[in-house]
Amino acid sequence: MEAFQYHHRSRSWRALIILGAVYALLLVGLITIDLVWWIAALAVLCTLPAVYEFLTDRRAGLSLTAQELRWFTGTLSRDMALGDIKTVRFDTRWDLSVRVTLILQSDRKLRLPHECLPPHRDFEARLKHAGLHVERHHFAIF
Repeated sequence: MEAFQYHHRSRSWRALIILGAVYALLLVGLITIDLVWWIAALAVLCTLPAVYEFLTDRRAGLSLTAQELRWFTGTLSRDMALGDIKTVRFDTRWDLSVRVTLILQSDRKLRLPHECLPPHRDFEARLKHAGLHVERHHFAIF
């Protein structure tokens, strides 16, 4: 099996365009329809985590080889031997995001950080190809 690599950066053109569009809409709202300043300020406060991510340009990624699964995000990094993993569980949530949990041989659960995950269908296929047991769960309430 050849190694699978996935890398993600926080700084992207898409993030810059979305932030610019939000600030432009707020400015247009302030000028043309007399948007109340404190509502605009609350909207700007909601965008500050995205601005921080863009400015710090955190990197995240994951690699899968025949022997191990390794991931990193920001300052956190971890690796796990494939033999230590009993099951990989994919949970589709109500917001259509996918949460990935490793269930270890000791029945301990370890959730992979969302920002380091590759597209879930491709990742699931690679995990199956590596010989791991994969479970899919859709829209569980709890």
